[in-house]
Formats: sequence, C-alpha cells, structure tokens
Amino acid sequence: MEEWYLEYHISKNRPGLLGDIASLLGMLSINIVTINGVEDQNRGFLIRTNDRQKIAILRSMLRSIDNIKVTALRQPTLLDRLALRHGRFIRREAENDKTYKFNRDDLGILVDFLGELLKHQGNQVIGVRGMPRVGKTESIVAAAVYANKRWSVVSSTLMRQTVRNSLAPDELSAENMVFILDGIVSTLRSNEQHHSFVREIMSMDAPKVIEHPDIFVRESEYGWDVFDRIIELRNSDDEEITYDTIQTGFSSFDIS
Repeated sequence: MEEWYLEYHISKNRPGLLGDIASLLGMLSINIVTINGVEDQNRGFLIRTNDRQKIAILRSMLRSIDNIKVTALRQPTLLDRLALRHGRFIRREAENDKTYKFNRDDLGILVDFLGELLKHQGNQVIGVRGMPRVGKTESIVAAAVYANKRWSVVSSTLMRQTVRNSLAPDELSAENMVFILDGIVSTLRSNEQHHSFVREIMSMDAPKVIEHPDIFVRESEYGWDVFDRIIELRNSDDEEITYDTIQTGFSSFDIS
C-alpha cells in the first residue's frame, strides 16, 4: 500500500463538501488515514491505496467538483505530514528554499520538524538563527530528545558560557549523537584549541546544529555551503534578526 497526500483549497465551504470528497475516495476504495484542516481554507488528507491508477482517476474526478481547487496530490513529504499533524504550513524563504521560518507560536511544529530531520537524515549541518531568549537551544535539545538522540554541547551560553576542547569517552563515538554549537561563542569567545576542536566536530559523521550561523560563517573558514538547512526563529513574524552589534573580537555582547 502506498500513501499519498491530497490537499485542496476551499473556495466556498458549502454543506456536504467534505462528505462528497470522502464518498469519492470510498467509491475508489482509497483508504483515508488522516484528515485535517490546514490553515484557514485548506484541507489535507493522508490517503492509502495499492493502485496508482486510482490516483490518476481521483485527480481527474476532483477537477469536476465545484468549490475546491486541488493544490497537491503527491506522495507525502515530511512537510506534508507535519502540516497534517499541526494544521499549519511550515513557511520557507521564497529566495532560498533551504531556509524555514518559525516564531514562538510554532515551537511545537519546530521541535517535530527538527526532530524528524535529526532522526532520519544522519550527517548534516543545520543553522538556527534568532535573537536572544527566543528558544533556540531549548528547541534543539527538545528535538534531540524527540529523535531519541544523545546531545552534546560543544559551545553554548544556555546556563553559563560553555567552551569545550574535547569529548568525554562516551561521546567519542558519533553514533546516535547530536552536537550543538553556538557560532558566537565558538568564534569570538574561544581560543585556537577550541577552534581545532570545532574542526574535529565538523568532520564527524553526525548531525551538527549551529546557533548564530551568520557569525559562524563570518568568523570561521566555513561558508554557507556547509549548511544543509537554515531555521529562523522569531518572537513575532515581523521581528528582524540582526547581528550588526556583533563585531570581530567583541566578546561582551550576550546574544545567545
């Protein structure tokens, strides 16, 4: 049995519309796994069938139903599954599809999204951008727990400034580990021994999550191409994430 994601926009929510769609799926013997409203005027379905021809027939028949416009009929992606689970779309940067945008109201879906990435996608580097006390480190730790991964802080200011230069014996194997770095601490508040340790961590076959990736790129030998994804977390949609006050060698500004 294959799973498919069906999504449509409702132009007029007339009585019986959902029943018509459900009846159509039933006539085609397509099983409904999940239904949920997504945002204001969209509805999503996770459906299952062992016959791809039925999906082609469904696509054709849906065109004849008034008051809806099909926006997706495909095998489900991670973003599709999360939209169904939370009833909200994950927003992406229009000019850079590697960038995903969240605010504090989205912490639940952010933890699920990051947790699924850590659980299934192995060696990767994820940057997390955001202003002070927005919940960056807490979300990363929660995502690691969600993914059933051990997490190791390489640099951070979550409780006090942490700058590490080595791994504990039980951390030497990268298996099932997530490494968390603060880009400001690792580049502006540390020494060459720590810089060497960061290079070692970056070469390991394990997920790395780096807070303040802008400063990490600006102050290290690594470029933006090292990042597989960038997550932006804001207190509100219109908040500007800025690092203009962070200067090279200026170590007293607490932005973590």
